[in-house]
Amino acid sequence: MPGRLLTRLAGVALRLPPTSPGPVRVTRDIPIRARDGVVLRTDHYAPGAQDAPTVLIRTPYGRGGPLRLLGRLLAARGRHAVIQSCRGTGGSGGTFAPLVHERDDGVDTLDWLRRQPWWSGQLGMFGVSYQGFAQWALAADAGDELRAMVAVVTASATRDSTYAGESFALDTVLTWAELLHAQTVPWLSRQWELKRGQPRLAAALEHLPLVDADRVATGVTIPFFQEWLRHHTPQAGYWRNRVFADRVARVRAPVVMVTGWHDIFLPAQLDDHATLRAAGAQPRLVIGPWTHGSPGLFVAALREGLTWLDEHLVAPPPAGGRSRDASAPVRLHVGGPGGGWRDLPGWPPPAVETAWHLHSGGELAVRQPVTSAPDEFRYDPADPTPSLGGPLLVAKRAGPVDNRTVEARPDVLTYTSAPLTGPVEVIGPVRAEIHVRSELPHLDVYVRLCDVDKRGCSWNVCDGLVRVTPERFPTDPSGVMRVSVSLWPTAYRFAAGHRLRVQVAGGAHPRWARNPGTGEPLGTAITLRAGWRQILHDPAHPSAVLLPIIHSGQ
Repeated sequence: MPGRLLTRLAGVALRLPPTSPGPVRVTRDIPIRARDGVVLRTDHYAPGAQDAPTVLIRTPYGRGGPLRLLGRLLAARGRHAVIQSCRGTGGSGGTFAPLVHERDDGVDTLDWLRRQPWWSGQLGMFGVSYQGFAQWALAADAGDELRAMVAVVTASATRDSTYAGESFALDTVLTWAELLHAQTVPWLSRQWELKRGQPRLAAALEHLPLVDADRVATGVTIPFFQEWLRHHTPQAGYWRNRVFADRVARVRAPVVMVTGWHDIFLPAQLDDHATLRAAGAQPRLVIGPWTHGSPGLFVAALREGLTWLDEHLVAPPPAGGRSRDASAPVRLHVGGPGGGWRDLPGWPPPAVETAWHLHSGGELAVRQPVTSAPDEFRYDPADPTPSLGGPLLVAKRAGPVDNRTVEARPDVLTYTSAPLTGPVEVIGPVRAEIHVRSELPHLDVYVRLCDVDKRGCSWNVCDGLVRVTPERFPTDPSGVMRVSVSLWPTAYRFAAGHRLRVQVAGGAHPRWARNPGTGEPLGTAITLRAGWRQILHDPAHPSAVLLPIIHSGQ
């Protein structure tokens, strides 16, 4: 009875269509044997009706907590919910090696499902973050039996998110490694570490060489962290069987994608969306004002996901399609004053890409640049420019924050527009073209777009970083290189009276690993070299941020 009451209350809170749930039968710790003999522990939430579709969730985060609620919600809505711990986690045998076994273990689990007397031949999948990676690993092999997918803050390929801009997402990777390790330590010890503010993790994020950072954070060597430090080049064969992007176009099941503007996987998830659209599918995309761990994201994912499964696990729609009465293909939240939720026919919407040029004196304006001397700053990796907010794994540190403290540093250049005479609405991909001359051949170029309100607070909207090496960015005869920086996509309304601001810096640590300036290997670099950078903004070198303008009251 408590479980049934909780399920009913959760359905009301999520504003789901009412159901009349019968008793949910729960079988825990079912041993499913993989092809190599490893036992994968699995829970089954069975509805009253046996001949019902199945929803599979494969997770490395244990099968308790929110997943128990989700299992009951699915069963109450007439679905068999099968929740499985990935190998090496949650009681399953073997060793957890991120992304390595998810395809084979997923296929073996699907084979087990097909042998069950309650299997109906209709499969749905639901997954948040790593759970979504496990979905994409299996999806192309599930064939026509896969009728629906719910992919939340996740992507088919993790390599580009790990090495965004060909740097290294240090904060995300090391924090995730520490969180996974924390699942193996006693509960009281973990709570004490959290109460103390995770000082070991903080020390590890500052530590060099990075090859020792996992031991500083956890006391043990974490194999995948070591491997990700070594295999970071785009050509590394290591990643060939650990990304599933080449399988996305083969998926014909309807997919709903839920993500946030400040999510760590947003660019990669939008790449998946584009791949599905190019293959003729009609996925639904929901982007909210969320970070990777936002409570609001969890609520939205349950509402969107359960509704999607209700719609598509009843009668299969056309391949990759959506029912005629479905919601708009794209629903997104526009940030800033006067924003709010919008329904759109596609992503990205039509826009006019407009260059806001960097000018001398810290000015940002649409007018063309004029002859001017470059601006300079000195980046010192021994005192790296800090990162504030933005797309981070830990929700309480992520998202929009006031940037004035970091903008006051001498190693950050800022370019600010005049107060806007009318609102400017930006929706779509954002990029920057920065012309830079550097004392050192190895450097990072970091660009952030901010909204400066009438009080002078500078709120980050989106950003991006590129790691520069001589091979990737040759210089012209005057020593200048043009660096293209892809920022996170956005949907944002800059209000009248507000100002646009662009930051240019040499890093954002520890979100990205600091660039030592020496070209030494990522994991073993310990020598730090400081150097001067010049940012050019004359007619021959028109540095600018390029914004997809939907509406401008300027």
